[in-house]
Amino acid sequence: QVQLVESGGGLVQAGGSLRLSCAASGSIFSIFTMGWYRQAPGKQRELVADISSGLSTNYADSVKGRFTISRDNAKNTVYLQMNSLKAEDTAVYYCELHFIHIPGEHYWGQGTQVTVSS
Repeated sequence: QVQLVESGGGLVQAGGSLRLSCAASGSIFSIFTMGWYRQAPGKQRELVADISSGLSTNYADSVKGRFTISRDNAKNTVYLQMNSLKAEDTAVYYCELHFIHIPGEHYWGQGTQVTVSS
């Protein structure tokens, strides 16, 4: 089993910044990708950004140029630096991990609320 613990959510004014962190622990035995998803009320969960073990990144168009994903492989930790936040970024943000050699198996964090006031 893999455990993901997130931190860093909160309330911020539009134009402000927040940094999310997610630490993975447990049975981490293979190469894995980590990412951040978000789910706003009444909407489906969507990918925000992900990063491979080789540090290749992928971003949703809506956050390109504002959000930066990074990871520390020694700590099995992924970060999401969110700048120029907008009201539409308000959502519960979930950390996700999957092993590249085990398709279809995803691990999720408990979620952290990000609220951007306009």
